[in-house]
Amino acid sequence: MEFTTRPELSGTFGMVSATHWIGAQAGMAMLERGGNAYDAAAAAGFALQVAEPQQNGPGGDLTLLFAERGAAPRVLCAQGPAPAGASAAAFRELGLSHVPGTGLLAAAIPGSTLGWLTLLADHGTLTFADVIGPALRVAEEGLLVGRRLAAVLERMAPHFAAHWHSSAELYAPGGAPVAEGSLLRNPALARTWRRLVVAEARAAAGGADRAEGIGAVVREWTEGFVAEAIDAFCRVPRRDSSGTAHAGVLTAADLAQWRPHYEPTVSLDFRGWTVHKCGFWSQGPVFLQQLAILDAVPGFGDGALAPGTEGYVHTVLEATKLALADRDAWYGDAPGVPAAELLSREYAAGRARLIGDGASLEIRPGSPGGRIPRLPDLEVRGGFEAAGINGLGEPNAVKALLEASSIPDAEGRARTDTVHVDVVDRWGTVVSAMPSGGWLSSSPVIPELGFPLGTRLQMAWLEEGLPNTLAPGRRPRTTLSPSIATRGGEAVLAFGSPGGDQQDQWQPHFFLEVALRGAGVQEAIEAPAFHSVHLPSSFYPHERQPGVALLEGRFDDETIAALRRRGHRIGVTGGWQLGRLCAVARDPATGALRAGSDPRGGTGYAVGR
Repeated sequence: MEFTTRPELSGTFGMVSATHWIGAQAGMAMLERGGNAYDAAAAAGFALQVAEPQQNGPGGDLTLLFAERGAAPRVLCAQGPAPAGASAAAFRELGLSHVPGTGLLAAAIPGSTLGWLTLLADHGTLTFADVIGPALRVAEEGLLVGRRLAAVLERMAPHFAAHWHSSAELYAPGGAPVAEGSLLRNPALARTWRRLVVAEARAAAGGADRAEGIGAVVREWTEGFVAEAIDAFCRVPRRDSSGTAHAGVLTAADLAQWRPHYEPTVSLDFRGWTVHKCGFWSQGPVFLQQLAILDAVPGFGDGALAPGTEGYVHTVLEATKLALADRDAWYGDAPGVPAAELLSREYAAGRARLIGDGASLEIRPGSPGGRIPRLPDLEVRGGFEAAGINGLGEPNAVKALLEASSIPDAEGRARTDTVHVDVVDRWGTVVSAMPSGGWLSSSPVIPELGFPLGTRLQMAWLEEGLPNTLAPGRRPRTTLSPSIATRGGEAVLAFGSPGGDQQDQWQPHFFLEVALRGAGVQEAIEAPAFHSVHLPSSFYPHERQPGVALLEGRFDDETIAALRRRGHRIGVTGGWQLGRLCAVARDPATGALRAGSDPRGGTGYAVGR
């Protein structure tokens, strides 16, 4: 590309890229005061909870990858599991066929805040009071409401007024949603954070060191006033997307017994790179399966299959369908997931041979190790408008307007969900974090705390015997999927994008631009984007649109026409609508640092020097 909409940052001190400039600046402030990448990531994560409340919150979830110079990347899993009272049988006894997409029943044990506290205590250098400072100021002094947040508030205001009165008091007082350009303050959340700061200070006054002080914050969250407020709130039925009011099953005992933990990444080598992801309890290995399948396609990456060509887009879409079909048949937080077979070269080669000249309209999971695949009971809905259904599923979904028989002029629109932050510091530590859940449309605000709970359990199934069947203590198969790539054993690239099921589509496209073309991070971020919505959404009500793919309008007409001739049902979006990528990079040979951010969405920014 001869031109990018914003510069690729470069320097040697530190870089932070986040989906909102407030998060990026909060992270950079920690680096400037001498903190490390862990301090910066935690500060950015807390700041994003108030900067993008429509995309994440303190009651949500977090998956995170990190790597120090010369060390293998690791996973910090702060994806909370299902509470003790959450089972498929118990939910079916309520007359439900799916976990609701909103409300209290869908709440996993909240992991995001605990995840940031764990990272800070174990690896940071600053206190909780230090890193919460930027977020606390926004909660108290106010956030200037932007266009996207204002649109969500306007859409949700009637539902808040009718059913979630505590949310209405915060986001639509007097029935009128807080308007674009107005200041949105959250005094209840500010009080919550200040009480946690006091718990840390009290511990320090008693002789506790930094990590022990953060431990006092953790205890207050898991056993103190936060846990008590969550428990009491969940005992009262609240309206959810089933159309009925249900009480929650999350209890204070659930919060007390669970903590985030560390585990190895899963990884795949691809043409001199190694890509690291969270395990098969997440959708992250879909990225790796796509790479393995594409690597087995003769000539992929060159000539007629070079990035940006019609043949490249077709091949990537077909590989994506195959990988996602395996996700729905085999992935989950359950014993017996055939991980080694799914990532083997032999299996990938067999999957690659299924890619023909035409678009497949089938869901084709494989048989790793000779196992027989089993898919959940999937529902097909041809044309639907998920973005127009109040409070259902993910906060902002993909919309494709499709004609029943042909789609010559189909219109598509995408709006991403979730938030992301990447950090690299001058010591060579990189962090890639994907917080989400607990967004304002997920569940009613707990008035004493100033935030709602998440709804991650909606990703689990109520059919028995699946890897992703709802069960107590089991993590729902999350879409949260940060990425780190290494070369020669050194972390050189950290990146990610919000987007639910699209996270592990937009991210591989970015990576392939870098790996195949040698594109810079900003250039790769800005390359025209595309994705498939052929497979069922991970979010309630799990609709799918067979054969449908969305392409940004910057693809030329002939490419779009050629893909339609192959049988793809193409929806064309605006030129800059698919994705919200963040990325940071490090050159181990020179120590040079780089960063980029996505102009899509209008809020993402990178900061560094």
